[in-house]
Amino acid sequence: MTDTVEAAQTGIGTDQSALYIGGTWVAPHSTETLEVFSPATGERIGSVPLADGTDVDTAVRTAREAFASGVWSAKPAAERADVLDRVADLIDARIDEIGAVVSAEMGAPPSAVDMLQKLPGTGVLRAYANAAREYAWEEYRTGMFGTTRITREPVGVVGAITAWNVPLFLVCNKFGAALAAGCSVVLKPAPETPLTANLIAEIFTEAGVPEGVISVVPGATATGEALVAHPEVDKITFTGSTAAGKAIGAACAQSLKRCSLELGGKSAAIVLDDVDVAANIGMLVFLGLFNTGQACVAQTRVLVPRSRKDEIVAAMVEAAKAMKVGLPTDPEVQLGPVISDRQLRRIEGYIAAGKQAGATAALEGGRPEGLSAGHFLTPTIFTDVTNDMVIAQEEIFGPVLSVITYDDVDEAIAIANDSDYGLAGSVWTSDVERGIEISGKIRTGTFGINFYAIDPGSPFGGFKSSGIGRECGPEGLESFVEHKSTMLPMGYDPQ
Repeated sequence: MTDTVEAAQTGIGTDQSALYIGGTWVAPHSTETLEVFSPATGERIGSVPLADGTDVDTAVRTAREAFASGVWSAKPAAERADVLDRVADLIDARIDEIGAVVSAEMGAPPSAVDMLQKLPGTGVLRAYANAAREYAWEEYRTGMFGTTRITREPVGVVGAITAWNVPLFLVCNKFGAALAAGCSVVLKPAPETPLTANLIAEIFTEAGVPEGVISVVPGATATGEALVAHPEVDKITFTGSTAAGKAIGAACAQSLKRCSLELGGKSAAIVLDDVDVAANIGMLVFLGLFNTGQACVAQTRVLVPRSRKDEIVAAMVEAAKAMKVGLPTDPEVQLGPVISDRQLRRIEGYIAAGKQAGATAALEGGRPEGLSAGHFLTPTIFTDVTNDMVIAQEEIFGPVLSVITYDDVDEAIAIANDSDYGLAGSVWTSDVERGIEISGKIRTGTFGINFYAIDPGSPFGGFKSSGIGRECGPEGLESFVEHKSTMLPMGYDPQ
């Protein structure tokens, strides 16, 4: 390992000179830095070393040594679970500090950080802790040749690559599952949010994760490629775009490296003809626009019965107008900026494409006055959308909703399923049993009736181009273990 250096500051406005390798701050091999800017103000808020291939190699080999030593992998599952619970407790206690860093990096107001990142982040840590305590790490089966001992063992060294849209939650989710299973982890956070990753990694160490087990290697594409290609990495877990996920999956296939891919979505919210508009449309619009639309599970295709279109669209427009856009320092703000100028221009391109294709902007977003220093955009709601339009088929990742009309429920189901994606969806109805029936006909990994959320104790993942594998709950833990069968001598009784 490179020389240990003094602990780097991980707050806002700091220039970190060290990498967090194996639970300690070390001098990087790379001489490049990664600068971090606020999407809300454009201000520079700090920098970190940009890890190069040599730094990645150091982190991976450190993780391999720790895994082989058994300092974490051989620890009883209940003890690993206790550490995850302590991490959750520390995050709860330090959320003001953590929330300030998250808000500075990705622009979300503190209320959104608390609800959309801290709550599910600590929730998933506690869920993985419970799963580790209850999981059947060992069992015996009687078969054709007598008794077989079945054991579940950690997959080894995990390379985790995360997106920028919910950095606190994603770090908790990646570290939590892999550590619950007994793995060592090297995390490459998105280049937009490395300060959050370093801060949360320190908290994991403070909670009791031993030296060598976790590392953070900030960087861009080349850093991620080095991590994916490293022969000592046993599994890659990735959250991000479908295009990047396909490239990562192809690279993993070359060495038969295990991989889990949590990718994009284009979720359909099916509004039935019996919906209570006043009771439900506000939540529906929130679920399409939360995090300024920068969410893979956002309910961005809203399917409405033709007979109630005007009423529903009018309610949607009013709900969207009521969501205040602004700086994360404003306690009344619900929608912050999008992550970058490049993303802002991309979203504006989709809005232009929607109008050119014949969609009507019932509410057309724009850049709000007084916020020109940041990457702000108010919501857009399109009507007269057909499902073959680009705005209905591609993930925009911004505050844009597409309203699509249907004549009967079978048509709505067909429209919902007519997508390359299959991550999330919802149905809005006064008849829950009817909603359950429709859920069984929608090809998505998760679904909600009159609301939507990622439950930390239940499997989360997608069908089709939305990814491979599941996160959260015991299924998320199991994705980081290998199953071993040891056949015992005939007649041997393990009891």
